[in-house]
Amino acid sequence: MSTMTPTQELGTLTGPLLIFGGPYSNLQATRALLDAAQQLDFSPEQLICTGDAVAYCADAEATVQLLRDAGVHWIQGNCEESLGNRIDDCGCGFDDGSSCAVLSDSWYRYADAAISDASRAWLKSLPAQLGFSLNGRRIRVVHGAVDQINRFVFESTPVAQKQHQLELARADVLIGGHCGLPFGQAMQNGSWLNAGVIGMPANDGTADGWYMLLAPEGEDLKASWHRLEYDAAGAALAMQQARLPAAYRESLLSGFWPNLDILPARERGNQGRRLQPPTLRL
Repeated sequence: MSTMTPTQELGTLTGPLLIFGGPYSNLQATRALLDAAQQLDFSPEQLICTGDAVAYCADAEATVQLLRDAGVHWIQGNCEESLGNRIDDCGCGFDDGSSCAVLSDSWYRYADAAISDASRAWLKSLPAQLGFSLNGRRIRVVHGAVDQINRFVFESTPVAQKQHQLELARADVLIGGHCGLPFGQAMQNGSWLNAGVIGMPANDGTADGWYMLLAPEGEDLKASWHRLEYDAAGAALAMQQARLPAAYRESLLSGFWPNLDILPARERGNQGRRLQPPTLRL
């Protein structure tokens, strides 16, 4: 997979912003997210997707079309990069032979067959990173990390590694995706935020997805995390009809991941604990 990739500079934004990741071909969740944004009176220019629009669920082409038509800011995840460049695997960074790697073969082949040439070209054209300023803070949006699109960065990832990424980005705030779990962490030289994903649950025993609001408040920035309720049963039924792996279909309903291959020890220990990331002032 590629490492350093082009950044689209958006200039100075005024906020607030709604940030979300991992639609994962989950059309029902993507519709619910856009409905939530409309209820909050957010314009498309206030929405940012951290990538992996296509993955586990059944509606790859429809999800891409919906997001494209909505006009949101959107960066490449490893799945967009793989599909856009006709790479023969999802590039998720799973260990060879792991349960995640075995399962990914099925959904990736399904998605690769479902994506139209026009959508594939669109995915290839997306920027890999976004840069902008908000309330005096320099912010960079990446998928995995600044130097590696499929790097897993969790809340428990050592602070030194996060600080190194902030230095690479020359940013005050890094917003990442890829790991699938929402969290925020303020550190000595900046902050790392992850909105979580909308297309799969956060392994906390609920079917909800997650998104994040980032808003100026006085001289600060306020980051807050919010649950996304949606028609998970409808998404699961679509997966069943598409004959996609039962493990991820069941995960949509149970709120538990089918395996914990990628998780560090702390995040494994949090399985089934209802999440509520605290609001952060940055």
